[in-house]
Amino acid sequence: MTTNAVFTRPIRAEATPRQIAVRTRGHAHGAVTRLVSPGDVGELIKPFVFLDYFNADPATAPKFGFHPHSGIATLTLILSGQAFYKETTGREGVIDIGGVEWMRAGSGVWHAGGMYGAERIKGFQLWVAMPPELELAEAKSQYLAASDFQRVGPARVIAGEYGGVKSIVESPTGITYLDVRLKAGERWTFRPAKGHDVAWLASHQGLLATPAQISEGDVAVFEAGEQEIAFEAVSDAGFILGSSVKHPYDLVTGHYSVHTNPESLRIGEKNIADIGRRLHNQGVLGRGLEETRSSIHQAEKHSTRGEQR
Repeated sequence: MTTNAVFTRPIRAEATPRQIAVRTRGHAHGAVTRLVSPGDVGELIKPFVFLDYFNADPATAPKFGFHPHSGIATLTLILSGQAFYKETTGREGVIDIGGVEWMRAGSGVWHAGGMYGAERIKGFQLWVAMPPELELAEAKSQYLAASDFQRVGPARVIAGEYGGVKSIVESPTGITYLDVRLKAGERWTFRPAKGHDVAWLASHQGLLATPAQISEGDVAVFEAGEQEIAFEAVSDAGFILGSSVKHPYDLVTGHYSVHTNPESLRIGEKNIADIGRRLHNQGVLGRGLEETRSSIHQAEKHSTRGEQR
């Protein structure tokens, strides 16, 4: 897999202040920019394995038809505008500005979504790799409003815990995910939890200094370690920041899935193929028939490969 990530220096823990080890601006595909994938930066910052940024006019924005996942959780953060969602668990609705979708795919789920309303939409979708005890658990989701999240200074605590505030998102232990806004000239210091040796950010507004400058559209991965990271906003700035204990498992990927081992991948892909066939037979997946058939075929292909090994 190719990437335009620039490795600026080796990752090491002893440097102070904590330096930027890797920068990337990802790969744009229309309104969506893939910033992180398991084959590149995702391997460095796992359990954070995929990150997409979307910025689109709803009139021309793509709709994402029903498609499956297993083994991971997706966390969608709406920075502006609105998004709709629908799951094969029976849940559907609209996420407003500042809202969050947390969907733990576990043993398998299908969902659809896209931009909604008249306002331009902007946000991030993050994929989080699950530990073995959750990668084949029952699918579960939460849809939360902006008012469900608390702030610690300029940071909204979206997942995990920070500064004594714990998010109601039911994420695994060992991760923190923040939505940070700084005014021009404002300074803020991030202090990771004990054991969190992974830290990164993705900027969606303005210019930051760490003291190295980070521009809008940049992803910056900090060198491994538990040192604090100091920020100063050169202009009004907005960014998301993730920290975690490093995911100690392999990233075993399928067409729609990320698991910790080949057997779990085989089970997950078989489950989503079975769900897809059942939903198709029930007429739930009537729209986008060819896309649905392709999704089922891809899942079947991966599960069959696993059985043949």
